[in-house]
Amino acid sequence: MQLDPAAVPVRCRHSPIAILATNPGELTDYEGVDKFTNGPLPIYAIPTTAGTGSEVTPFAVITNRSQKFKVPIGSRRILPRKAILDPCLLAGLPASVAAVTGMDALTHAMEAFISLEASLISDAFAEKAIRLIGKNLRLFVANRKNLHAAEAMLMASTLAGLAFAQARLGVVHAMAHPLGGFFDMPHGIANAILLPHVLQFNRLACPAKFQRMAALLGGCQR
Repeated sequence: MQLDPAAVPVRCRHSPIAILATNPGELTDYEGVDKFTNGPLPIYAIPTTAGTGSEVTPFAVITNRSQKFKVPIGSRRILPRKAILDPCLLAGLPASVAAVTGMDALTHAMEAFISLEASLISDAFAEKAIRLIGKNLRLFVANRKNLHAAEAMLMASTLAGLAFAQARLGVVHAMAHPLGGFFDMPHGIANAILLPHVLQFNRLACPAKFQRMAALLGGCQR
């Protein structure tokens, strides 16, 4: 396979092409953190959904459909060099995709906010993301051509990605990945199913943060 060594544009969660173009073997050989030797081709990210935050995170998740599980690959070397956040690219999304990817972004922000590894910096990113999602997710799902709501959701997704890149995620994602891999379930749906139950279980651990999240999400009632 011949590839341009200068760049590999990606429109999805980090493309395996960037890794496999410079490293031998199968993608599953690189499950884990920093398992590949050669640096991947430069990645330029152009999100077409508002959910994963992969344009600012050092993680890729690849579904192995034959064995029904998801392979996580982590390395700061797969961070995109540049990212273009263009709300016009979201105008053609089905409402269902806008909804479930938005729930992925919300889960990122919430899990980062209540993480044991959270910091003042990750909290700032997470709080802004939660507020933007609370105010704009319903508007965006109702009308994907609403560029103001689309831009807000793109920014929220990126901010949530910055939050969990530092603070990591929690039990929702720990269960959502095998659930999605085994049942071929969209990741955002798995998150949406699990999130209320995990929050209910965890709320006694940090009630002040849960009160803060509730206040931030109050914007969705306006």
